[in-house]
Amino acid sequence: MTGAGRLGSVKRGVRKSGESAKAAIGHIADLIIENAPRIPVRDLATLRKQFPGLGPEELADKLVAGASKGSATVGAGIGAAAMMPVPPAMLAELAAEVTGVAAIEMKLVAELHEVYGQRPPGGLGQRSTAYLTSWTEERGIDVSHPTTVNAALGGQMKRELRQQITKRMARDLPSLVPFMVGAAVGAVMNRRDTRKLAERVRKDLRKRQVPWDRLPELPPLERQVGPRKALPGEPEAWNALGGPPGPPAEGS
Repeated sequence: MTGAGRLGSVKRGVRKSGESAKAAIGHIADLIIENAPRIPVRDLATLRKQFPGLGPEELADKLVAGASKGSATVGAGIGAAAMMPVPPAMLAELAAEVTGVAAIEMKLVAELHEVYGQRPPGGLGQRSTAYLTSWTEERGIDVSHPTTVNAALGGQMKRELRQQITKRMARDLPSLVPFMVGAAVGAVMNRRDTRKLAERVRKDLRKRQVPWDRLPELPPLERQVGPRKALPGEPEAWNALGGPPGPPAEGS
């Protein structure tokens, strides 16, 4: 089949799969929400030990570079789907990519809040909600306003999350068209988007940054307990995260 023929097949299949895509987006959103408390996050003390001698901006640059590399790896991983003209297969590949990149980017968001002295108050569940909000809205959390930290995962939050996922899936669809270089396109797009997200979050966090020598002593972050089986297509993401997430920490 020619490239044009494959593209026509994809378009026809996508039109027929509208409801399936909508259901898939809802499922992905639920997975991202469920996985948020399971993402391993390093606290400031751990980060400073792992990257000795770096100031806040240099450390943040290191985190952004690592996350961008990880999301690019996930983007390249879906290149194999470029030869799959069947929309359900493409949706499965995109679902794996979106959940994987979301995990990498939420880990980055959480650790940037640590670097800039802006850890949200509360337990693991509250902080995870705050970081999920930060990722979805592409902004830093203002920890001085409890309403922004304690926002419940209600209808509005889930709608915003679904919109974010829809935008990413719509953006990634062309990279799966057979006559394009899916792996290269996916990698470049993911790296670019992760960097843009980081720039926006860092811009907000800098406005409220607390110097390290003025930070109160904070307890270590809760540790996740036990492994959780990764979703299909996620190994690249968990490698970038340092391993698969476990269930929420005890006592959260």
